[in-house]
Amino acid sequence: MEVCEAFDRIVEQRRSIRAYREDPVPQSLMSHIFGNALRAPSNCNTQPWYVHIVTGELLEQLRKELPEKFAAGEVEFDYPYEGRYHGVFKERQYGAAKALYDALEIPREDKARRAEWFLDNFRFFGAPACAFFTLPAEFGLREACDLGMYAQTVMLGLTAHGLGSCPQTSLGFMANVLRPALKLPEDQKLMFGLSFGYPAEDPVNEVRTDRAALADAVFFHQ
Repeated sequence: MEVCEAFDRIVEQRRSIRAYREDPVPQSLMSHIFGNALRAPSNCNTQPWYVHIVTGELLEQLRKELPEKFAAGEVEFDYPYEGRYHGVFKERQYGAAKALYDALEIPREDKARRAEWFLDNFRFFGAPACAFFTLPAEFGLREACDLGMYAQTVMLGLTAHGLGSCPQTSLGFMANVLRPALKLPEDQKLMFGLSFGYPAEDPVNEVRTDRAALADAVFFHQ
C-alpha cells in the first residue's frame, strides 16, 4: 500500500515548472532517472527514442541564441505544428493560459509583456538543464506515442527525486538552431524539449491547471 500511495503522490505532484534554482543537477542523478525511464513501453519493444541532454556552456549559448532567433522569425520544424483547438479543448487551453498569466500578473491586454515572457520558453525558464527528444527520421505518429510514454516516465522520475520539469513543444520550433548545435545526425528528427532542474520558490510554480472529470475522459464498456 505504501508504494501505491507514493506513486499517487508523485503523479499528483508533477506539474509544469517554469522557474528554477541555479543549482546544477548531478550527472549521476540524470543518468539514473533517464536510464530508469528506459523501462517505458514501446510498440514491439522498438524503443524508438533518443535524448540529448544539454547543460553548462552550450546551454548558456542556446539560452542567448534561441530567443533572438525566434524573435527574428527564424523558425524551422522537423515535425509540423498544427496546434489549433476548438470546443472544450480550446476552453482548456484558454483556462491554462489564464491561470498562468494571472500568476504572473500580466493582464490579457498587455501583449508586449506576454510576448516577452513567452520568450522565456527559449531561455529554458532559467533551468540548469534541458533534454531534447528525437525520433528516427523514418518514424511517425505511432512512434511519437512511444516517445511520449518515455518522456512521461522521465518526468515522473524527476518529480520523485525532488526535481521539476516543463515539456516544451516550443523548443521543437527551433530545429534550425538546435540541429547543428547538438550535432544531430540526419537520421534523427527533433520532437520537443524538456527543461528541468530544482524548482524555485515562485508563484508561477504554484499554478495548477484543471483536469477533466473522470466521466468526461474514461468510459467503461461491458
